[in-house]
Amino acid sequence: MSAITETGVVGAVDKELFIGGKWVPATGGKTFAVLDPSTGEALCEVADASPADGVSALDAAVAAQDGWAAVPPRERSEILSRAYGLLIERRDELALLMTLEMGKPVAEAKGEITYAAEFFRWFAEEAVRIDGGYAIAPNGAGRFLVMKQPVGPALLITPWNFPMAMGTRKIGPAIAAGCTMVIKPAAQTPLSMLALAGILAEAGLPEGVLNVLTTSDSGGVMEPLIRDGRARKLSFTGSTGVGRRLLEQCAEKVLRTSMELGGNAPFLVFADADMDVAIEGAMQAKMRNIGEACTAANRFYVQRDVVEEFSRRLTERMEALPMGRGTEDGVVVGPLIDQAAVDKVSSLVSDAVDKGARVLTGGATVDGPGNFYQATVLTGVPANARMAAEEIFGPVAPISVFDTEDEAIAAANDTEFGLVSYVFTSDLKRALRVSEKLEAGMIGLNQGIVSNPAAPFGGTKQSGLGREGGTVGIDEFLETKYIAVNL
Repeated sequence: MSAITETGVVGAVDKELFIGGKWVPATGGKTFAVLDPSTGEALCEVADASPADGVSALDAAVAAQDGWAAVPPRERSEILSRAYGLLIERRDELALLMTLEMGKPVAEAKGEITYAAEFFRWFAEEAVRIDGGYAIAPNGAGRFLVMKQPVGPALLITPWNFPMAMGTRKIGPAIAAGCTMVIKPAAQTPLSMLALAGILAEAGLPEGVLNVLTTSDSGGVMEPLIRDGRARKLSFTGSTGVGRRLLEQCAEKVLRTSMELGGNAPFLVFADADMDVAIEGAMQAKMRNIGEACTAANRFYVQRDVVEEFSRRLTERMEALPMGRGTEDGVVVGPLIDQAAVDKVSSLVSDAVDKGARVLTGGATVDGPGNFYQATVLTGVPANARMAAEEIFGPVAPISVFDTEDEAIAAANDTEFGLVSYVFTSDLKRALRVSEKLEAGMIGLNQGIVSNPAAPFGGTKQSGLGREGGTVGIDEFLETKYIAVNL
């Protein structure tokens, strides 16, 4: 991509706060820089919201709530449908924008824009299917009416790794349900959300329904809004540690919460697995988004009879991946989000090697500008290695061996997390047995990608609360009301 094209897509984005349907500067005109992770250079400056700006955004959402809730479901659906069309129409520009601020290769960024748009299409269809109920009381003397209504103004917090899709996954059901919103994107990747706000306004979303706060002080801006009491819902995607703190804050006003938190996904390969399918699934589950995904395979457990073949073939695939700036043709391994991410990955690899793991490929940082780390395969990773318990969030595949099915299940479940697990086997009975015993909200059975807007996304244990997507995703933004009728 030419520098002019890159400058053009960045320049086309409004960089102020979006409050009450208007672009406004932050209090005092404060801004912060958005960096290109492949060079470390600043792409632009965006508004740096203060706590007072946060209150203004919540004021706008509260003021718009009653009017927005009264808008017919079909109209809400049509707004989402128009926004879907605009995302698809502008996919190339939005993908380049995402690559510049986040680092993932343009080809993968295009896939995310398509995925993000599908949430709008899915929830456009769900908006007109919000149902209720009518029943006769058991004693026959009365009737039960059940209806579903918007939960009210919602606070949404999204991460940097999927800056467009994590936004549409929350905004889509909120719009469909009739909720107004204040959304805060990650400070590393605010441009995709600002572009999305512009698209929704163009699609006809009324003023005040969506309000966007970009800020370098997430806690300082969002905690007062959580404790304010007027917002009735918090939806957060991010680390388990931050999620715990947010839950404590939500407890004061008993906010409805949905949390998509950390992961530590096991990837089980049994000796009877189709090895071609397992290797392809491993590449998808590990290298999607350069490994910076909560669904990324974090621990590879391979049965002893096939561990040598699996390790060799995975190493061949990983060491052949082109690395570079995401805007370059053919690049598969882009930069990590920042230097802190590189330092964490490097520390986890060093720890595993110090405890006996062997590097089959990679295992080092890359000199020069940008936050690059080599695609890496480790074998013989012991159970006491830090990466067995911590999310790697980088292009590192640690392989351990197992002998029995029970041993594999025990190792997979030996974590506080429970977002997703992957299972590769040709034995149908084993597939069902293992899937039922794995402690995870999602299972990838002979496939390395589980995310789909039409399916419920979420985890168990300390990987979160609630579900996003699927037919249940809209329920997170609806309250159930029961009316007792005495006949």
